[in-house]
Amino acid sequence: MKKFFWKYLFPPIYGLVFYTILRLVSDLTIEEKFWERRLRQNVAEVAVVILFSYAMVRVPVYFNCKFSKGNRRQQGNAVFLEFGQVFLTAIVLATVGSSIAHVLANDYPIGIDDLVIVNTLMSLFMLLHYAILRGNSFIKAYVEQKVLVEKIRNDQLLTELKFLKAQYHPHFLFNALNTIYFQMDENVMAAKQSVEKFSELLRYQLYDQQQTVSVSQEMRYLANFIQLQQTRASEKLRLTVHFDQNLDGQQVYPLLFLPLVENAFKYVGGDYQVSIDAGLQGSTIRLEVENGVPAEIPLKKEKGIGLENLKRRLELLYPDKHTLTAQKKENTFVAVLTIEYK
Repeated sequence: MKKFFWKYLFPPIYGLVFYTILRLVSDLTIEEKFWERRLRQNVAEVAVVILFSYAMVRVPVYFNCKFSKGNRRQQGNAVFLEFGQVFLTAIVLATVGSSIAHVLANDYPIGIDDLVIVNTLMSLFMLLHYAILRGNSFIKAYVEQKVLVEKIRNDQLLTELKFLKAQYHPHFLFNALNTIYFQMDENVMAAKQSVEKFSELLRYQLYDQQQTVSVSQEMRYLANFIQLQQTRASEKLRLTVHFDQNLDGQQVYPLLFLPLVENAFKYVGGDYQVSIDAGLQGSTIRLEVENGVPAEIPLKKEKGIGLENLKRRLELLYPDKHTLTAQKKENTFVAVLTIEYK
């Protein structure tokens, strides 16, 4: 119904509006009253206007489609060329249409004054119509371009996130398999349990990678990881773990806490203690990981790939909604991560 209106009903209405304005302008100059004119003259003019109204509507649409297919960043001379073609077409339509209407109504050619008025009004109508169409086309093209650029940017960020996330797997696999390898010679039952924990960790990394997960899932993942690391650590390791019970259904992006915990077990030394504390503070999730380090050995300046990837993921996923600090104290290394969850 909407398409039928714009295609068949709108042009006559458009033409009648144009004819009304034309009559007002023309009659005011000669002080002639529309209703006092001959019926034949009015009918002929209205009929010709309605007939030519379809062309008046179609011509701007045609030129808009024609020039929209070209370069959307038009130069000044190209814009003048567009409007020039519409203007010339309007002149031709106005001249032909008004001449036909005048002959049908009066049996003699149209005068120069009437021709100037018709051409002026027809040109203004069609140029204004074309300007509106072209403006809409430019706005639509601009919006489409912005959407495309944003989509490309999001695709690039998603690809980068997947790449960063995938880089955790080789290091994790190496450590887990190395632990199970040594357990096979000492305790087969313990090795089986490690394989079970390892499978749960791997399943989470492979299959549970939704866009966001509940923080309780992350805590379970960390608990399994800590247990697996505990089996490969020496008996002198002093481990303290505390997960706030209020950490439940809050949604976070997965595998953001792992690098800090993993680094603690990787670089633990000194008094050989690891402390892991995760809690909820308002709308912020806070993870603090502390591990002992030898006091006499300086902290390496080069940063591992795990922390670098973590920083980049945080920048992409939580811009201006996270903090990450890491510092070496006298005998310990402390890392603190805070995230404002959604």
